[in-house]
Order: sequence, then structure tokens, then C-alpha cells
Amino acid sequence: MAEHVFRRHVEDEGLDVEVDSSGTEGWHRGDPADHRTVRMLERNGYTSAHAAKQFRNAWFDHYDLIIALDEGHYRDLRALALKEEHRDKVRLLRSYDPQAVDPNVPDPYYGDETGFQECLDLIEAAMPGLLDEVRKESP
Repeated sequence: MAEHVFRRHVEDEGLDVEVDSSGTEGWHRGDPADHRTVRMLERNGYTSAHAAKQFRNAWFDHYDLIIALDEGHYRDLRALALKEEHRDKVRLLRSYDPQAVDPNVPDPYYGDETGFQECLDLIEAAMPGLLDEVRKESP
């Protein structure tokens, strides 16, 4: 969900930024996004095409920022980083939302439709701050 929300914001801003997403584990590798995620994205005007993949350590050299949606993934990604400069690239999405109290975007998978809406709302709330960060890093 965060990939598609951020991609649209980047495109709307005219920024030349590569946006991708992956998981820290390979459980759903190759699977499409959950149908509830797709429905929520499409209902809110976002794209939704996706095939799950597992994060690869080599991507630390490829990407400028690695965004985690919760503290567990944040720790996992930082543990994968072999260099301090790679660990410094890992950030929590909600750290870009000045109103955030909880640093985590909860996983809506085991809940109902309201959890997917909450997830989308939390992701969207972080977009202005994340875009500011990307603008600072862009040439």
C-alpha cells in the first residue's frame, strides 16, 4: 500500500524517484497484493499492481532510503545492513508524520476493512514529511 501511495505523490510532484517495495521475509513471494489492499487503493485512486518479493541486501547500495512500516521490520532491516551507512538509510515511515504517537503502521491483514482504511490514513499522513526528505536528497 505504501509503495503505491508514495509513487503517486512522487509522480504528482514531478520527482524522479524510483519507488519499490518488499518484505523482510519471503513468505508471499510472487503473490499479488491482498484483495482488500487492492480494493482500498483503487477506491482511493491509487494503482495496485504488485508481486511480493523479499528484500535483498544488495538493495542497500541501490536505494537512498529504506522505509519500514513498523519497528519489527525496522530492526530486521537494520540487522541485514552490513555497513553503518546502510543502517542509516533505514527509517520508520511514521517518523515523517509529526502527529504520530505510535511509530508503527499496524498490519491490517487479520482484521476487517477498517484496518485497511486506518493503514491507508497513517501512510498518507506521513507523505508530506517523506516528500520533504526526498526533495532534500534530490539533485
